[in-house]
Amino acid sequence: MTFVVTDNCIKCKYTDCVEVCPVDAFHEGPNFLVIDPDECIDCTLCEPECPINAIYPEDDVPAGQEGFVALNADLAKAWPVITERKDAPADARDWEGKPDKLKLLER
Repeated sequence: MTFVVTDNCIKCKYTDCVEVCPVDAFHEGPNFLVIDPDECIDCTLCEPECPINAIYPEDDVPAGQEGFVALNADLAKAWPVITERKDAPADARDWEGKPDKLKLLER
């Protein structure tokens, strides 16, 4: 099993989670993070570090967000690894908890 970054991360992109990952499974896009399922070792360290609860075990992804499992896998192949925390976007707090942000995902 792997962990999956879901909708709430879009336009928030807090990076607290990347520093605790022991295997460099996180990849960074313009306004979203993803977890590479081939690298993730299911250590559970990232999930509690996410301040907006955007990371879930693959089997517990919220209803309606199952497509993020494949999206994480696909985008991890194209985006670079991120291993160090960065400042969140200036307007990140404005986007926390907003529903249906997939259409705002920048690739």
